[in-house]
Amino acid sequence: MLYPQLFADLEKARWDMADDIQWDAFDASLLSDEQAMTIKMNAITEWSALPATEMFLRDNQDDSDFSAFMSIWFYEEQKHSLVLMEYLRRFRPELVPTEEELHEIRFSFDPAPALETLMLHFCGEVRLTQWYRRASDWHTEPVIKQIYKTLSTDEARHGGAYLKYMKRAIDKNGDEARVAFAKIGFLMASSARSGKPMHPTNLHVSKEHFPRDTIQSRLPDPEWLERWLDEQIQFDKECEGRVIGGILRNLSSLFGEKFETPAELNRFRKQLLAAKGE
Repeated sequence: MLYPQLFADLEKARWDMADDIQWDAFDASLLSDEQAMTIKMNAITEWSALPATEMFLRDNQDDSDFSAFMSIWFYEEQKHSLVLMEYLRRFRPELVPTEEELHEIRFSFDPAPALETLMLHFCGEVRLTQWYRRASDWHTEPVIKQIYKTLSTDEARHGGAYLKYMKRAIDKNGDEARVAFAKIGFLMASSARSGKPMHPTNLHVSKEHFPRDTIQSRLPDPEWLERWLDEQIQFDKECEGRVIGGILRNLSSLFGEKFETPAELNRFRKQLLAAKGE
């Protein structure tokens, strides 16, 4: 089982919201209204770990090891939402998300193949690591800069944990897992061509709730994410390249192959399907 060692590793790396965040360093002159509003939106978005965890537990009832790991992931992701709300509570209390705004993004996701969902969330952690690094650079107020840097480091650790479960899945399921991971990896690494960021928060996940069936669509400002990425933190082609590179490097290591482009990864996926006669 992976859960016991992951628990020990992540426990050692865990930060304390009261003692490790330098709240006394706050400088009100360096926080704009525009910046403060983005913090509110991120706080609500991070709350989506709640419905995501409910999805993971429902779709992985045959995997107690991974389900137990959700206790760590859920705790740390909800803590991300909480620290952003605590920042607003201290310094911009009028912007603290309401319980209604938080509850709005809790809805049931449609069942999906567990292996594809695992890969999707691994890619999401890789992407969020880079988004939060960029957010830390964009902000000027020192406390929120530290918070985003801290969250980015957490997301990188979560990506590493998901990768361990992906390695285990290949050991158990072989090419079935490789095909699932290559499929989602190709889609996520090709997101630059679509002109929209590919992340679990803006993917359609519930036919029943369409068109409000994404986390992003249920935010107080559904257009916020693209504006945050394009105009505020300016997550440009170079930044996107780091996401794509991270996905390709990790899959190269996982599969024992070398992928330098999404197209090479897609060719590998097609070879696997051909070998299976599909």
